[in-house]
Amino acid sequence: MSPADPIRYRPDLEDVTPDEDRTIAQLNETFDTILQTVATGSGHAVRSVHAKAHGILEGTLTVEAGLPPELAQGLFATPGEHRVYMRLSTNAGDILPDAVSLPRGLAVKVLDVPGPRLPGAEGATQDFVMVNGTVFQAPNAEKFLGSLKLLAKTTDRIEGVKVAASKVLRGVNKALTAVGVESATLAALGGAPNVNPLGETYYSVTPFRYGDYVAKFSIAPVSTALASLTGEEIDASDRPDAIRETVQAEMRSIDAEWEFRVQLCRDLERQPVEDPTVEWKEEEAPFVKVATIRARPQDSWAPDRVDAVDEHMRFSVWTGLDAHRPLGNINRARNATYRHSAEFRQRVNGCPIHEPGAASR
Repeated sequence: MSPADPIRYRPDLEDVTPDEDRTIAQLNETFDTILQTVATGSGHAVRSVHAKAHGILEGTLTVEAGLPPELAQGLFATPGEHRVYMRLSTNAGDILPDAVSLPRGLAVKVLDVPGPRLPGAEGATQDFVMVNGTVFQAPNAEKFLGSLKLLAKTTDRIEGVKVAASKVLRGVNKALTAVGVESATLAALGGAPNVNPLGETYYSVTPFRYGDYVAKFSIAPVSTALASLTGEEIDASDRPDAIRETVQAEMRSIDAEWEFRVQLCRDLERQPVEDPTVEWKEEEAPFVKVATIRARPQDSWAPDRVDAVDEHMRFSVWTGLDAHRPLGNINRARNATYRHSAEFRQRVNGCPIHEPGAASR
């Protein structure tokens, strides 16, 4: 059976509840606990989530020519090549040894993107923020707040305890996966497989406006060298930065290539906008390639690039085109919280954060 026609975007697809501002304020307070604890302990402010980077890559994104009208939208309406920065990370808000295994993240900043922008989005860039899982751990910001408060209480816990707990949780999660059960909650607490981030497929998890339509995004490794790393686990038992070292060693010789794919919403019941814990099944809403990302062999931990990207930039789903407006409760909550985290880093570190091509402030 062929997929249904894609759903047209309209503002009333979102269900904005009256208590969202209160929840967002509490999220900022809880993130402050994480941010301040880490900054006090280390003397340096980091991101409130995905604090530890494993690699900073520079490459290109090439938009396909001849896309059908429903895919030729927003950034992808015009064929051509853009420079990109890519940041590989792990999702904790503190800098942990890599033996604490957590879900991987991939943030992409696309440069020189013309068009009407989202409110407050400086410069001419488009950000995509993804994780190596298909669903979010909570259906809405209020439920996520409960999980975040638990994580905030563990931010300054002894590292050895976290390493030991992670080992146990990995075993439990593997046992569940073996019988067809995957737990996003266990993964977020340290039970994720300790996989090589270069071989992973990443998902936006939450939906976005896609010009005239609604979509989720994915980035998948397609070059042979990357695909061979899919599922490969890294032994980090005696190396606190084992993932970073592994990525750095491999990217010195890899011609890396990923597909950027779009999944158009085709049924609002089966592919809801407001609940990111519901997976949009590919057989009902297939992913389709719209662009290719390439990164030539390079030093993935080059000091100048790490300083420019990891310290002086932020990645936010709310940085970009209005044609790719983030949708749903979780995405609405991310707007103020991402900005709050960046402003904290800027204030504590005395380091201006701005978009490439935008004025420092």
